[in-house]
Amino acid sequence: MSLNRSEKQAVIEEVTGLAAKAQTLVIAEYRGITVADMTKLRNDARSKGVNLSVLKNTLARRAVAGSQFEVVGDQMTGPLIYGFSVDAVAAAKVVADFAKTNDKLVIRGGAFAGKALDVNGVKQLANIPSKEVLLAQLCGLLMSPISRTAVVLGALAAKKGGGAEATADAAPAEAAAA
Repeated sequence: MSLNRSEKQAVIEEVTGLAAKAQTLVIAEYRGITVADMTKLRNDARSKGVNLSVLKNTLARRAVAGSQFEVVGDQMTGPLIYGFSVDAVAAAKVVADFAKTNDKLVIRGGAFAGKALDVNGVKQLANIPSKEVLLAQLCGLLMSPISRTAVVLGALAAKKGGGAEATADAAPAEAAAA
């Protein structure tokens, strides 16, 4: 089904809007994937805030022209699925995780921060923990010295307090024995 000129322009505008908001673009070849698997991939992507689209490559090239994703224009050949995400690692995670279980999805590359990524670059980006996990790790690192200090002070207080309590307990026992 071919698109008329106004429909093509609408697709270009939609993808240009996605590219303007996105931090990451992942490109993968989907040749041979069943409809059920593709639906599963789209549902997983949607739940993680990733916009997956099957686009005509010429329209995709026009849409990303002038954006930070223009660097992957030469990779846009063949049957491709385009994953745009506002979160820096979400698109790479969704596509890489799906590619682990389905060998028909072949990661071609992507772009992040105006730089083209190869297959290994996309996989490395997918291995970065999410923002929430990184913030939790940072919070744990910041809390570690404080909690260690509290444990040491608690141990010192127990040692000093334990010695005073032992002599206080022993005095009434000696008085009762006398």
